[in-house]
Amino acid sequence: MPLDDPTSPWWSPGRHGDIRPFLRARGAMTRAVRAWFEQRDFVEVETGILQVSPGNETHLHAPRTELTGPDGERVIRYLRTSPEFACKKLLAAGEDRIFEFARVFRDRERGDLHLPEFTMLEWYRANAAYEAIIADSLAIVAEAARATGIAAFAFRGRLADPLAAAEWLTVAAAFERWADIDLLATIADGEGDRDGLARAARERVKIADDDTWSDIFSKILVEHVEPRLGQGRLTVLFEYPAPEAALARAKASDPRVAERFEIYACGVELANGFGELTDADEQRRRFRLAMDEKALRYGERYPLDEEFLAAVAEMPDASGVALGFDRLVMLASGAHRIDQVVWTPPSGGR
Repeated sequence: MPLDDPTSPWWSPGRHGDIRPFLRARGAMTRAVRAWFEQRDFVEVETGILQVSPGNETHLHAPRTELTGPDGERVIRYLRTSPEFACKKLLAAGEDRIFEFARVFRDRERGDLHLPEFTMLEWYRANAAYEAIIADSLAIVAEAARATGIAAFAFRGRLADPLAAAEWLTVAAAFERWADIDLLATIADGEGDRDGLARAARERVKIADDDTWSDIFSKILVEHVEPRLGQGRLTVLFEYPAPEAALARAKASDPRVAERFEIYACGVELANGFGELTDADEQRRRFRLAMDEKALRYGERYPLDEEFLAAVAEMPDASGVALGFDRLVMLASGAHRIDQVVWTPPSGGR
């Protein structure tokens, strides 16, 4: 029977035995990461899974449920896609260094790198530049590699040394290098010039009539940039264009870009972090635009978490990051798929 035979149930002794070394590596990594945070005076928090809003990104989908109160009133709640909203409320409450191993949920996601339920390691520093949270992220990846003793991460024929000095690359430089596109020339006043980017990218990707600037950006990123990131060493991809700022603040010296970064290894995105936006009005504007687009594309919109928006206005300057812990375990343990590194994979096969 082949390693981790997908035709047998995950709880069969043979299949579980095949992946048990990966699970033991997961335990070693969890202990090492917790110790790393504790040595730096971070507080581990546990935030609620059921939320008023699961997040307000266009292409993010969340399971939902209905709660019945003592009076019989029924309300809709969502399983969180991230602990971000709750953690930022804690920053507003006065916490200044927090981390969480959070169980999170996402619909419409399943594959070698995606599960509908997974663990996100998320942490925040109050009054810290986002370069500090980038340094944290690189240190955590290195700590995970040391915990398992792995010499190199590997995925789909690509290799990366997790202990080597990382490559730092702006998104604009990456687009110039691998797609021959001047990305920043298609941005003005924080908005993307859809037609301008379409003209620049017409020989690089297939463009549909209803593609937005962000759609075209994503196609170029996925097809031409991401496969080349994290080769031989980690890549810090930073200064995301303003239309892709999400919950990040604009860079003070160049409002065409935001204080947002991602870290890649072997072409795999491991972490996504921000210098956090503290302008509640701007955050509300971004959320509304995203939900308008979501309604147009998917026929649904998620509510805004008014408590979160109020907390944004009160929270200190901060930086934070979300790291896909299962993906990190997969790379640091030598596993080939993400469902090999979770104790109870989703039922129904891969």
